[in-house]
Amino acid sequence: MAERRTVVFFPEGAYGPTNNCVGIGQVLQQRGHRVVFIVEESFAGRLEAQGFEERLMRLGPPPETEEVPGQFWIDFIRDTSPIFRKPTIEQLGEFIAPTWQALIDGAKYVDGRLTEIVNEVQPDAIVEDNVVAFPALPASGQPWVRIVSCNPAELKDPTVAPFSSGYPAANRSAWPAFLDEVDRTHREMWADFDAFSRERGAPGLAWNDTGPEFIHESPWLNLYSYPAEADYARERALGGTWHRLDSTVRATTETWNMPDHLRAGKGSLIYLSLGSLGAADVGLMQRLVDVMGTTRHRVIVSKGPLADQIRLHGNMTGEGFLPQPAILPQVDLVITHGGNNTVTEAFHHGKPMIVLPLFWDQVDNAQRVDETGFGVRLSTYGFEDAELTGAVDRLLGDAALRERMAAMSARIRGTSGTARAADLIERVALTGDPVTSA
Repeated sequence: MAERRTVVFFPEGAYGPTNNCVGIGQVLQQRGHRVVFIVEESFAGRLEAQGFEERLMRLGPPPETEEVPGQFWIDFIRDTSPIFRKPTIEQLGEFIAPTWQALIDGAKYVDGRLTEIVNEVQPDAIVEDNVVAFPALPASGQPWVRIVSCNPAELKDPTVAPFSSGYPAANRSAWPAFLDEVDRTHREMWADFDAFSRERGAPGLAWNDTGPEFIHESPWLNLYSYPAEADYARERALGGTWHRLDSTVRATTETWNMPDHLRAGKGSLIYLSLGSLGAADVGLMQRLVDVMGTTRHRVIVSKGPLADQIRLHGNMTGEGFLPQPAILPQVDLVITHGGNNTVTEAFHHGKPMIVLPLFWDQVDNAQRVDETGFGVRLSTYGFEDAELTGAVDRLLGDAALRERMAAMSARIRGTSGTARAADLIERVALTGDPVTSA
């Protein structure tokens, strides 16, 4: 066993990035290392229940009423959901830029608290899974690791469609106008955050011909999770400290037993989830449930934080939150919002997808799944009932796709992504040196 080290994980306050870090943290913990999670107060106790230490923080002033985990973002998505019906270029000013601003405001608010935590815990390595910089981390002088649990279009390149555009790789005609609109809607905000980062002792932020960066590249180690079969070809190679992981699906001791009425039913088994944030759009969730209720298939529904407002049909079962890693191996098809955690878990288990994206990198994942042939992208609010049911039957009947995804799944599961990530992070914690790819 390696000499014991202290590793701090700081994931974004949503289930996807948190679960991504948990999978890697479990491996490090099993190796005898001390693993500490920095989490929002609304997540208090959830990581401790899995055997980790917690340090609590807030990204804004405390509310007057008790929060559920990730409540800030649930409220934010609920209030801005009408914008998701618009083209992505129109979302830039109305949703994407305000989202960045909310993230930046949180980074500014918590900067002092993060400094306190780092000084108290004295980590040998800090692992950040966020889309926005937290200057206290690079300013601390401690080795830190960046994890990208978004679609790898976040790692910009001239041959990759602009992040959050959802544009096809084969047609670049709309890319320049999108980047011009990014400049118009983001430049002032980026400049302010760049100045704040420098004032707080961190490096400045970059802006180049592919758009702005709101987070730094780590000098020590950078990780992203996406299978080789679906990853992007690049004109500019990523730096030497970048490492791709095929997946980082966490180990789970949770089980899921199929209810008797589904076990006795016929038809394929389908998992429907729009994630903890997407499920806050109850109207959209109910429409999907109602359409799938007309099919002969059996459906498992992850109902999300507003579960009591969603009515299921007789061919269904569901709860507010389900043990997704235990369910996915059992199903034949996934209907998803395109969150990176669900997409990479579906790839891991070789499950075709129907993707109905809402925002952020979900549109990029939806496009990538569609253009690589691993599933179908549908218009989230504009799909016809027959489009959804037709896509379901078409994907379920595609034997060649099933074989292709089974082979990919076998290869991915053989790469042990969480163990490889833990190996790389452990090297940083033990040596304090950068870890470059071979």
